[in-house]
Parts: sequence; structure tokens; C-alpha cells
Amino acid sequence: MKDLGPISNFLGISVHHTPTGLFLNQSKYAKEILERADTYSCKPANTLVDVKSKLSSHAGNVYNNPTLYRSLVGALQYLKFTRPDISYSVQQICLHMHHSHDTHMAALKKILRYIKGTLHYGIYMSKSSTSTLVSYTDADWAGCPDTRNSTSGYCMYLGDNLVSWSSKRQPTISRSSTGA
Repeated sequence: MKDLGPISNFLGISVHHTPTGLFLNQSKYAKEILERADTYSCKPANTLVDVKSKLSSHAGNVYNNPTLYRSLVGALQYLKFTRPDISYSVQQICLHMHHSHDTHMAALKKILRYIKGTLHYGIYMSKSSTSTLVSYTDADWAGCPDTRNSTSGYCMYLGDNLVSWSSKRQPTISRSSTGA
């Protein structure tokens, strides 16, 4: 084994040391995704997606390049490791990976436009005076327009640091908002 000094890059994640902690981001990887999608020169977006309207499995025409769609969705899934802000949006487009339509690709491009404007975003980890574990969770009720399944999400903090987050569609249909 060999000591290579303070960590600066690990599996494509850049680690920037500050006097109070570490900042983790994947701006280089995000730029590569934008170049692969041919959207590097696109206009940045201020928001991700419209959370009031849900993507349907049957809306629009079948997308003509499903391989590109799947490749970009997979890349965005890896980008979520340092970008909890895109978890819900990426989860929504992942639901349509096997049968994508033009509306799904439009939602994916909206995410890419948001990433273009937020390349410098990431996760900041600092020393915390507390070591309590706090979790927040929420769910919509029957939010999927096709299956009526709910989508749930959570985030967990250890002290002041976000350590875990997720957004996913529940496998069963809930009979009430409490069940969701």
C-alpha cells in the first residue's frame, strides 16, 4: 500500500478540501454528459421539471433513439451520487427507460439544461458538533398517471451532513395518503 496524500479525485468525484470540510462534485462528468447529449451549448434552465404534471407511459410518439436515452439516463443515475437535487427528476425518467417517448426525452433534456446551469453544485461535508441521525420522508398519493402507484422519497442527515437520499415509485398501490 502507498499513501498518495489527501484525496482529490475518486471514481470521477472531485474532492475539494476547505478549512471546514470537504466539497464533493462531479462537474467534469456532468460536462461529459452534456457533450454526449450534444447539449453543451444549450440555454441553462433555472428549474428541473414541473412537479405538478407527471410523465405518462403513453404520451407522445415513441422516441427514435432509445439507446441514447438509456445511456443518458444511466449517466444521470451516476451523477445523483453528488447531486441529491436531481434525484426525483431522474427517478421519473428512469421509469420510462424501456419504452421511451418524445415527452420523456424532452424531460431528460430539461434536466440536462438544469445541470448546465448548475455544474458547480455538489455535496458539502463538514465537521459537525452533533452526531444525531435525522430523517425526513414524504410521498405523493397515487401520483403515477398510469399505475396509480405513489412516489416516496427520503433524506437522512448525520449531524449537519446529508448522507443518504432516495426517490422511488412504490411497488404497491396505497389505499390512502397515510398508506403512501
